[in-house]
Amino acid sequence: MIQLTGKTAVVTGASRGIGLEVARVLASRGAAVAIIATKENTDLAKSLADEQGVKVLAYACDVSCADSVKKTFDQIIEDFGAIDILVNNAGITRDGLLMRMKDEDFDDVIRVNLRSVFICTKAVARHMMGRRQGRIINMSSINGIRTQPGQANYAASKAGVIGLTKTNSLELAPRGITVNAIAPGFIQTDMTAKLNEDTIQKFKEAIPLKELGKPADIANLVAFLASEEARYITGQVIGVDGGLNA
Repeated sequence: MIQLTGKTAVVTGASRGIGLEVARVLASRGAAVAIIATKENTDLAKSLADEQGVKVLAYACDVSCADSVKKTFDQIIEDFGAIDILVNNAGITRDGLLMRMKDEDFDDVIRVNLRSVFICTKAVARHMMGRRQGRIINMSSINGIRTQPGQANYAASKAGVIGLTKTNSLELAPRGITVNAIAPGFIQTDMTAKLNEDTIQKFKEAIPLKELGKPADIANLVAFLASEEARYITGQVIGVDGGLNA
């Protein structure tokens, strides 16, 4: 079993869904975890800490604001001593057809889904470079590879995450830092829970494995990429989609 004892992970967008499961799985493997969300959730952090027996703290931070990120990351380093793993998971959707999409809906998705990856990675990179080690894992999407109508903003943001991942992997590799991306397919989250049964059934029929994925399917891959076992993997985009993009 992969062990991350002695490591500290930062997970953005960690208050629910995939991010929460990532935080839980990393903690279960022994990592101390800093949960970042738009609102501080000390109850969630305490619950995870009690459940997994590791240090878990929660921080409120606007991950698209450089000043907010710097202050938060400086505080995390003070509280934990170091940051070994960064999981850029924060994301939103504002779906709409191109001719009906509001400018602010495009800008908001790019700001949260893409700009935050740039800002958070930049904030932690110097710290990791000085220690000559680190794992950065970015959450892209199958929609950053193959898209569908109504998601011009989301697809652009997730395709941008792939571009950042590949570029940053080349720049940071000489200092022992790996940078990879995960591209989830249709996963059972609050987002898919809002869909009607007919829509979900159509998704299942399109997926070779004939079922939606679970947040744990993503979180388990995050744990692997964060581990020493994945030390020679960098610059990759790994799909977790039941074969949908095969």
